[in-house]
Amino acid sequence: MRIVFHGKNAATFHDGLSARLDTVADLVCLPDDLINEPDRNAYSQADVVVATQLSSDQPRPLGAKLFQVAGAGIDAIDRPLLPATTTLCNCYGHDVPIAEYVLGALLSSQIPYVQADQQLRQGDWTFQSGNQFHGELTGRKLGILGFGHIGRAIARVVRPLGVTVHAANRSPVNDPLVDAAYTLDALTEFYRSIDDLVVALPQTPATKGLVAGAAFDALPAHARVINVGRGGVVDAESLYLALSDKQIAGAVIDTWYRYPNDDNPHTQPSDLPFHELDNILMTPHMSGWTRGTIERRKDAIAENINRLASGKELVNVIY
Repeated sequence: MRIVFHGKNAATFHDGLSARLDTVADLVCLPDDLINEPDRNAYSQADVVVATQLSSDQPRPLGAKLFQVAGAGIDAIDRPLLPATTTLCNCYGHDVPIAEYVLGALLSSQIPYVQADQQLRQGDWTFQSGNQFHGELTGRKLGILGFGHIGRAIARVVRPLGVTVHAANRSPVNDPLVDAAYTLDALTEFYRSIDDLVVALPQTPATKGLVAGAAFDALPAHARVINVGRGGVVDAESLYLALSDKQIAGAVIDTWYRYPNDDNPHTQPSDLPFHELDNILMTPHMSGWTRGTIERRKDAIAENINRLASGKELVNVIY
């Protein structure tokens, strides 16, 4: 079996994969830019392509029986370019660290670790017991927009702390982890019912800009917005205005509107000056990226290759 890993990101899953396979395979890592003919031929003739993107400026994976996305997001896959004989699958494994990232963001919004540390280094005991109170998560209502793998993992870690979970999702949610469920045509009611909002939706034509001005009008002034889904789900201008006008208390943003490339490796993540605001915590799309994520995804990728080799039904099939 011929397996290619297309691009730097996909190559992360190469080492150790062969030991997980039940079949003899030739594993090859290819660069992001498929310029020379041997690389292009290896790509187009592979039985399995492990990748994170597919676009018209690269050869078509004509021989691929499996196009395995090395992650959950498929927005960079131009699906019409896949042959009819190719099955598109994705994989997860990132829900655990993302849930922990969200929990950390929620805790830091209530417990001023950094501020208290900086003040005490100067001999300032403002936060000493009884002098000044900090917040707590117990009793707060967390809204999770998008209740898939990530949304459920977040609910699982926050509920033991006394957090009430409200979920909004395209399809109905019936889960013991959820205290109140809403469909996407009831978002205003959803926003008004919560204290903090986590966006865990993928970006599709239907979700792009879904969280915009009306959302920030409905959210309470003490709300914080945490985006671990896709940047474009939250309208950039609406978010910037809500933060700069103090319409909401703050935001923790991990997924963005612009990413670095070879021509501009140190770009700001938006045309708007989010970096000048004092009520936003900015991280560079890091929430799901741990060694544990890599190992779990290697297991998932290997499982699908083994299933393909033995004629079994594939898992995490997109179509």
